[in-house]
Amino acid sequence: MKRFVTAERALRTAAPDQLLDAVRRVLTEHYAAESVELFMADYGLTILQPVSGLPQAQESVPAHHGPVGRAFGAQDAFIEGLADGLVCVHLPVTVRGDRLGVLSVTLPGGSHARDCLAELAEIAEILGHEVVVAERDTDVYLQARRKDRLTLAAEMQWQLLPGRSCSRPEFELGAQLEPAYAIFGDNFDWSATADRLMLYLSNGMGEGIEASLLTNLAVNALRNARRANLSLADQAALADQAVYAHYQGRCYLSVLMFEFDLTSGRVQVVDAGSPQMLRLRNGKVERVTFDAQLPLGMFEETDYLPQEFEVEPGDRLVFVSDGVYAVASPGGETYGDAALARAIASTRLLPAAEVPGAVLRELTGHRGDTAASDDALVVCLDWRGRQP
Repeated sequence: MKRFVTAERALRTAAPDQLLDAVRRVLTEHYAAESVELFMADYGLTILQPVSGLPQAQESVPAHHGPVGRAFGAQDAFIEGLADGLVCVHLPVTVRGDRLGVLSVTLPGGSHARDCLAELAEIAEILGHEVVVAERDTDVYLQARRKDRLTLAAEMQWQLLPGRSCSRPEFELGAQLEPAYAIFGDNFDWSATADRLMLYLSNGMGEGIEASLLTNLAVNALRNARRANLSLADQAALADQAVYAHYQGRCYLSVLMFEFDLTSGRVQVVDAGSPQMLRLRNGKVERVTFDAQLPLGMFEETDYLPQEFEVEPGDRLVFVSDGVYAVASPGGETYGDAALARAIASTRLLPAAEVPGAVLRELTGHRGDTAASDDALVVCLDWRGRQP
């Protein structure tokens, strides 16, 4: 317990850019670690990149296979046997369901590694929380997340996002945007309180910086209204006014907005544009439609009316932008509802955090070698509901 407290204190007091050095020093001195490395998941969730040696490029490892990828995908510690009686313990670095990366620690094998495992897992969790806080003051961990240079529009979009996954007893969320290094208009946002979850899926018109600027304005207007405790319809109306005031109807933003009651499963929704929702319930996938209303900013002072529906424990909701369902194959066939339903059904055993990436990989196969003409958004929500 004393050595764990020492490790925790070292992380709490370390300079933002020195977290890996701090954890490496403590694990070497108090846990007999031979080496320590922190791998960060890249924006495309395809590789894990080491923090050591930045800003120079270091050797990455796959995010979906291999010892490090296995710990990342399974979200469980994986012990890899090495030569000379050593083992490498790979530990997921995750904050409230948001998968950041993996902490890899080389230790003497046998009972020593087993005895340390629980404490090392907690240290990895603390490290994840400290990384999230440190990103306010250093670019080290953000640099480790990128295998290529982001476009300016993509940089703006990633900084706007809440995370890529989130887990609570009532629900699990996972989301992904593609092309990860060149997105511009699609976006998602969420916020949870004790009794409700707010979820927004948006698609700004245009390309490049202009689309990103439009989305930034609209998302921040929605957040401003939400944080003033306005109703869902009033949030949409305020954001609509903000976008119209700036663009005078020249540009507008499609958005699908939800307010989930965590205690009952009742949901309010405002459908103001193109994002779509599909539901997997009892093994059957179906598209759920709502009364379409005008996108935000198309006309001045639009009134929005919420609708209601209910989710049941075990439901999986998958939300997609038009950059998913409208993608054409080399032969001109759009991806559409049938292909989406197959993709959702085929990924039913995956956790919510992995579903968006799996669906987007299938989408890439459908598109073939053709370059993407639009960015694509997939969000997956697994609803468990509140237990009595």
